[in-house]
Amino acid sequence: MGFFIETLMGGLMAGMLYSLIALGFVLIFKASGVFNFAQGAMVLFAALAMARFAEWIPAWLGFENKLLGNLMGFIAAMLVMVVVAWLIEKLVLGKLVNQEGITLLMATLGITYFLDGFGQTLFGSDIYKIDIGLPKEPTFVLEGMFPGGILISKEDLYAALIAAALVAALSLFFQKTGTGRALRAVADDHQAAQSIGIPLSRIWVIVWSVAGFAALVAGMIWGSKLGVQFSLSQVALKALPVVILGGLTSVPGAIIGGLIIGAGEKLSEIYIGPMLGGGIEIWFAYVLALVFLLVRPQGLFGEKIIDRV
Repeated sequence: MGFFIETLMGGLMAGMLYSLIALGFVLIFKASGVFNFAQGAMVLFAALAMARFAEWIPAWLGFENKLLGNLMGFIAAMLVMVVVAWLIEKLVLGKLVNQEGITLLMATLGITYFLDGFGQTLFGSDIYKIDIGLPKEPTFVLEGMFPGGILISKEDLYAALIAAALVAALSLFFQKTGTGRALRAVADDHQAAQSIGIPLSRIWVIVWSVAGFAALVAGMIWGSKLGVQFSLSQVALKALPVVILGGLTSVPGAIIGGLIIGAGEKLSEIYIGPMLGGGIEIWFAYVLALVFLLVRPQGLFGEKIIDRV
């Protein structure tokens, strides 16, 4: 039982990070109707920006304080992501208002490849390190309940707590603030929102900036765990099954979907993997998403579309 709980907790902590990335997909889709395929590239681009600025700024200003360097690197990277959001709205989305969904999807694919290439051209293509002070050593908990206790990675635990706090903050922002209500109005009907004075261009810049912020935090955490490298954009794509499972329009769905995917892939790898030769963790999320597309395509919490003739 202790080993099961240990595996489950590890999966839930990984799932919270998936939820953080998935939230970027959901926020953009709710506000603009765009399935943002570029969210994974945004994670890589933001992590590259933070890693490099955290190195460059202390060298430019002549100090060696790592904590201050990381803080300034984070702020500089966030400013870069706001500029990226503004450019995406001005140069891409602003030109495609009320276009077909497939047109917008192809636009985000173009943004994906541009950010992948431009980010590595601008910041370099080596593996970079982000050290934000997360403890690397594991710890044992619940030793009184289970023989030997349960092994928990402190790094994963703190990362999951950071992700959970940000997910909660973004959920409150979307549900309780005036800007969040404006985002929901834009999501329901672009033209109706414009007719009551909601500036579509400003809303899109805000939501892409928020998604960029979520991508930056996710990139910072994953970069601390794995190093900043091209594979980060592939890790971020694990959020695609999460939004399919939870629903493209549901913030709670992104959270629940991430937890289900994270726990499911860890448990299946441990308990089913040996019978099938292993490797289940790689494809489990995508097979589960395929099943949901066949059985419940709107996801667990998505809005069911009913067409009346």
